[in-house]
Amino acid sequence: MAPDEGDQAMSLQEEKPAYPSLSTTSSAELLHGAPLNDNERLDILQTAEHAMHRGSPKVDPHIWTNVTSHFSDSSTIDGRQRDILFERLTVRGKGSPFQIQQTILSALLYPLAYPIKRLVKLVGKKESHDGPGTILRGLNGIVCSGELLLVLGRPGSGCSTFLKSLCGYLEGLDVDTASEIQYKGVPFTTMMEKYRGDVVYNQEANHHFPNLTVGQTLEFAAHARAPHNRAGNQRGDQCQWRGKKESQVSLALFSLGGERTEGKAMRTDTVGMNSIAETVLSRASIVAWDNSTRGLDAATAVDFVRALRTSAKLSGSCHALAVYQASETLYNTFDQLILLYEGREIYFGSRERAVPYFESMGWKRPPQQVSADFLTAITNPGERQPQVGMEHAVPRTSLEFEAYWKSSPEHAELQRSMQQYKQKTPLDISEEIKLDEVKRLEQSTHARPSSPYLLSVPMQIRLCIVRAWQRTRNDIPGLVSSAVAQIVVSLIIGSLFYNIPQTTAGLGQRGSVLFLAVLTNALISLLEINTLYSQRLIVEKQAAYAFVRPFTEAIAGVIVDFPVKLFRCALSAIIIYFLANLRREASHFFIYILFQLTAVMTMATMFRTLATVTRTIGQAMSLAGVIIICVAVYTGFTVPQFDMPPWFAWIRWVNPIFYAFEAIVANEFHGRHFECVEYIPSLSFQEGLSFTCSYVGSVPGERYVSGDAYIAGSYDYSYDHVWRNYGILVAFLVFFYVLYFWLTELIPGTTPTHEVLIFRRGDAHPKLSRSDLESGEQPRPLQELKSLAPPAHPSMAEQKDTLSWNGVCYDIPVKGGEKRLLDDVSGWVKPGSLTALMGVSGAGKTTLMNVLARRMTIGVVTGDMLVNGHEPDASFSRKTGYVQQQDLHVETCTIREALRFSAALRQPQSVSTEEKYKFVEEVIQLLGMEDFAEAVIGNPGDGLNTEQRKLLSIGVELAANPQLLIFLDEPTSGLDSRSSWAICKFMRKLADNGQPVLATIHQPSAVLFEQFDRLLFLAKGGKTVYFGDVGHQARTVLEYLEKNGARQCGPTENPAEYMLEVIGGGTQGQSTPIDWVHAWKNSSENTQVLEELDSLVSSPSNAIPADPCKLSEFAMPLAVQFHHVMKRDLQQYYRQPEYILAKFGAGIFCGLFIGFSFWSSDNSSQGFQNVLFSLFLLCTIFSTLVNQIMPKFLSRRALYELRERPAKTYSWTVFILCQILVELPWQTLLGICTWASFYFSVYGDDQSPQRQVLILLFTVQFFLFASTFAQFVIAAVPNLVLGSMMATFTFLLCLLFNGIMQPPSALPRFWIFMNRVSPLTYYVGGISATALHGRPIHCSNRELRVFDPPQGQTCGQYLAEYLKTAQGTLHNPLSSDRCQYCPLRVADQYLAARDISWHDRWRNFGVFSVYIIFNIIGAIGLYYLVRVLPYAMKNRTQKSPT
Repeated sequence: MAPDEGDQAMSLQEEKPAYPSLSTTSSAELLHGAPLNDNERLDILQTAEHAMHRGSPKVDPHIWTNVTSHFSDSSTIDGRQRDILFERLTVRGKGSPFQIQQTILSALLYPLAYPIKRLVKLVGKKESHDGPGTILRGLNGIVCSGELLLVLGRPGSGCSTFLKSLCGYLEGLDVDTASEIQYKGVPFTTMMEKYRGDVVYNQEANHHFPNLTVGQTLEFAAHARAPHNRAGNQRGDQCQWRGKKESQVSLALFSLGGERTEGKAMRTDTVGMNSIAETVLSRASIVAWDNSTRGLDAATAVDFVRALRTSAKLSGSCHALAVYQASETLYNTFDQLILLYEGREIYFGSRERAVPYFESMGWKRPPQQVSADFLTAITNPGERQPQVGMEHAVPRTSLEFEAYWKSSPEHAELQRSMQQYKQKTPLDISEEIKLDEVKRLEQSTHARPSSPYLLSVPMQIRLCIVRAWQRTRNDIPGLVSSAVAQIVVSLIIGSLFYNIPQTTAGLGQRGSVLFLAVLTNALISLLEINTLYSQRLIVEKQAAYAFVRPFTEAIAGVIVDFPVKLFRCALSAIIIYFLANLRREASHFFIYILFQLTAVMTMATMFRTLATVTRTIGQAMSLAGVIIICVAVYTGFTVPQFDMPPWFAWIRWVNPIFYAFEAIVANEFHGRHFECVEYIPSLSFQEGLSFTCSYVGSVPGERYVSGDAYIAGSYDYSYDHVWRNYGILVAFLVFFYVLYFWLTELIPGTTPTHEVLIFRRGDAHPKLSRSDLESGEQPRPLQELKSLAPPAHPSMAEQKDTLSWNGVCYDIPVKGGEKRLLDDVSGWVKPGSLTALMGVSGAGKTTLMNVLARRMTIGVVTGDMLVNGHEPDASFSRKTGYVQQQDLHVETCTIREALRFSAALRQPQSVSTEEKYKFVEEVIQLLGMEDFAEAVIGNPGDGLNTEQRKLLSIGVELAANPQLLIFLDEPTSGLDSRSSWAICKFMRKLADNGQPVLATIHQPSAVLFEQFDRLLFLAKGGKTVYFGDVGHQARTVLEYLEKNGARQCGPTENPAEYMLEVIGGGTQGQSTPIDWVHAWKNSSENTQVLEELDSLVSSPSNAIPADPCKLSEFAMPLAVQFHHVMKRDLQQYYRQPEYILAKFGAGIFCGLFIGFSFWSSDNSSQGFQNVLFSLFLLCTIFSTLVNQIMPKFLSRRALYELRERPAKTYSWTVFILCQILVELPWQTLLGICTWASFYFSVYGDDQSPQRQVLILLFTVQFFLFASTFAQFVIAAVPNLVLGSMMATFTFLLCLLFNGIMQPPSALPRFWIFMNRVSPLTYYVGGISATALHGRPIHCSNRELRVFDPPQGQTCGQYLAEYLKTAQGTLHNPLSSDRCQYCPLRVADQYLAARDISWHDRWRNFGVFSVYIIFNIIGAIGLYYLVRVLPYAMKNRTQKSPT
């Protein structure tokens, strides 16, 4: 149970009213009875709430719809009822019809090519393809309230665009000005502006906060859209109570539990039902559902649509659904139907008249073909069948179909109905006034009347605060880990400067510790970017649903984050402040916390604003890297104000950290006097008052240094600026708050991308100029592929092997024990057979397939799994093909390259490369992918569409020419009915060719179901209900069910839906009086299965080859594996210019910025310090590089571990080596470019070539170290968040202890070892010694120590003895006053204080090289120990004897 559901259940018991139960009330009575009074409504809620308790019956959908529809008075229900009328609806898409794949070369040439291209376009002929063109063309129709509209069409016909247009989701779309959409007299623009929450589009993608439970997610939706019914004197707390009950009923109805909404923790169908429930709770009058039944089994899909129909009848709502696989039962639930063909309307009207309309046109409906499949087939030239004698009379093209439709009586009737409707309901203010009245009744008291939101802004903020607090409370691990990280970093910084002395010896250390404290606290706010991007799509969706305004969520986030940030700041301040022995006065301590907290809040809001204005997280991170460097350089610490170059000096005035740092430093030093510990001359050589302290701010003859004088001389800071700075800091904070909230509301939502094909330059197929998913002109849809004709089969390997399993059980560890997912499952797959694996949602179909394919990585598997009666050998995995639900591929490869890669590495070594590639071409032809074989795979939404990706996934496994078995996990998921049919026909062909095939399937039509030879049906808990032959027209399985007590299957029923119904499926999990699991165990069919399994074991086949090469784990040797994988990885990098250019842009910008910030540093002590700080700041690019490399590694690792490793495509050593080596050339080139961008501006051009080359080598080493370190860290960790935290923490340690911020001599004894083990110690030491060795020091006027000699002596006479041992130089030995002494003579003295020596430069180079080698070995070792060894051990121990 969710964290707060126990409290909810308790509150239910406390609030339970004493009303009679509705358990005796039938659904029909609820549907047709009189309106319910308040007591009856509450009684419905009380009846429904019992479903929240375990063991109680499920909620009836009719009761649910009564709960939702009777929340408001009948007057409000009538007023909210809306119709949809659309006339001449024409929609065009934005963007290119297809794209050319970008490479490094094309990206570099773009600045030259773009002006030429624009010039040619201006003076030449206009390009023929300047956009994806028209998607929808002149659609007309009307859907009345209470009706359900079924939207049919092939992929590419414009179904999704049609639904989006009806609901005003027009990002990336242009609606023609002649188009008209109205909602019962309310124009489109008015509806979108004032009543947006009444028109909702439920997209196929699911976006939810991962740290909320399902109950909390739905409760938020219910509260946001709960009507307030002020006319009925409804109090706010009653509305909240009803919202809570409504969300609880949703949980029960849709069989959702208290788990979190994070996708990895929930099944696909559960996440989808969560989105469906959230949309239902929006109480929208008009809802468009875009393939929302995807992933649901047939019974659940039917239950869902029936619930929508009941809701529509009761509340008058209107629903439009695009369904790709509609069974006859589902089809009959709808009222109206629209059929689209290449974006043109070829039918709109009654669902009952749709099939007769096309039959009268002259088209033949094959036997047993469901109506939806028949209608969709009409738009497929390769599938539709004209009636005999009508071959030349029927229309053929989409234009002809449209013309036929417009001349038909049905279209004329539609036009008359639309005209009558427009006359009856004209576009006037009266309907808008009615809708306003209803909205005002439902809105809260202080909500703005013109606002589409029901809640006022304060109520929205309060609701968002509750949700933000729930997210924070549920993310305890995240809070703890961040707090621990903050404590550790603070402990390190505090202990690094432990107990700073209250003398002049600690002056520099105080500045350093304050700089690190304010900088690290502020830069932790960089994580705000990740937070904003993780919730952006969620906030946009809920704004579109009119739940809450985006800026209210932003305000709530700031409010809830404040105590967390306050706690972290206070915790960090206490640790650092007292460990470092900073000023022990209460007022100054709290001033320190005040400025730290304000700085953190300001920087956090700055990064939130940055995330708001950028469109991708890559853009945000790149700009954040620029901000970090600017903030670090221009605080006044690394480069004092008086040393800032004039061209960049202005940056400090717009840098909030500059004001915070100055105030914190002044707060620490003001009014204090620090005893001097080092004099010029030293005490033994002093006479009278002729001396000075050897620190900035000293006064001749005084034995202390004023803190105010020190910060004025060192940083040009003043205590007078403290509260002025706080005012400026607050102004920055307020400015960023206002800007952030304003931009959050102003910036439009993320513009969706169309699925356009991408080609390499020169490879674009001329037929594919309009291949957008929604362009309506797909070149060759799957239904028209040659796979439907009888093509020549590729030379598949002859199949003789049988896979059998007996008594398979699978248990996984859960909290408090174990959970059994599979329970005593038995069966087999023989050559030439096509076996279906079916079951209700959550029955364990995919789990069984993973177990059989030996792909489980957790839990315990028991039972026998044999190949030809023998234990599977090492070659089992590579001899099987496994088509997963997820279509995982390298996004930069073309289809042909992906197939060739699979064939080259998975087919036996005895097959030549030419034969493998020839086989690939046969597979391409078999799957009908010739026209787009050179298309780039791309990412979802920008590349191959769902259908093409599924084809590719199948093709990759076929290209391996599996010798044993092909597994297909829901191969038809997300495809339309005809695509599913084509896939099943293809599987049938494979089986007919002798290939054993096992496939899971969840929504098969009757015709599709007949393609299978055998069926394994699972019930909840992974228990067998049936295993055996399907039979002609499924009679074998139907007879089994009927003889065991099931009702008789009707002649028009779909056998698959019938089985799900009688066994108990759907959202309600209908109970059945028959224990089907027990019936199977005691059946004669089960006995026959066990006898057959025994015979397979007792008479094992000799099909297993004896050739050891054929039994090896991999088909190809390591050298060949390395060649192909390395080639693919190098191509991937070359074809991803955004990644490479972002990397080079960051490096070159960092080098140039640092170079110009420390331009031509002079030979003063400050100049040499600037040189060291330039190295310190150059190191900060390390974090940017690491955060670029790690996500790329993770994406490749996911592909390898989820698909390529289980298939034994290549070895793990090849994977990890290629991932390391592919980065090295680019990192080397990046090091050279970065060196060129900063070296000459900082060090000048007067150094010897040997020194220049050595510094270049150190710079290249640094970038090589960064890439290998990133892979060393991420190789074993499970996710990016943990990897980034570990990398950042380790890098911080290396950076702090490299000798720049704190010399080794000043380190506490405990930390001295860190200076020696830090790789950056050797990097900084090597470069600084090479660059500064032998350079004389010329002190600036600020650095000279000035004092008067005793009367009657010159400066040279007075300091003669002192100069014999002193390190510095006297500038005016003959002067008798104002002796000017420079404490240092040469740069080597300055370096020696940091334990840096010229003689150690090559030693440092060698040690730094060892660290790079260590990273490589560590990455390989860690990956093996953490990711390979457990996997291998699990595979060896996964099977245990029964």
